[in-house]
Amino acid sequence: MIVLDASALLAFMFKETGHEVVTGYLDDCCISSVNLLEVASRFSRDGLPVAPVLQLISGLGITIIPFEETHILSVAALAKVGKEYGLSQADRICLGLGLFLDLPVLTADKVWQDVGLEMEIVVFR
Repeated sequence: MIVLDASALLAFMFKETGHEVVTGYLDDCCISSVNLLEVASRFSRDGLPVAPVLQLISGLGITIIPFEETHILSVAALAKVGKEYGLSQADRICLGLGLFLDLPVLTADKVWQDVGLEMEIVVFR
């Protein structure tokens, strides 16, 4: 299993560069509810209907992991390094979920590989 960053799901949905790589991970992946909110917000911002996003996620069988109290410590621990590398709170939530679940993370953000976390970061483009 792998944790999807919003950038991975968006690349798949909009057929952006690297979407073929993302497709290879969709049969066994999960996404934080916060990162899914990022995806839905992008659709809303662009004037696109949001409901199909949730239908697609359901149809693909992507597991949605609700952001819960148990995830707070792993995300908060990334605050200092997050500031140093310009990570948004949603970036830290994705990384924190990967750390919490001991899973690799799939992202377009190459800088995540430079952060030095003890986890696998898979960059799809």
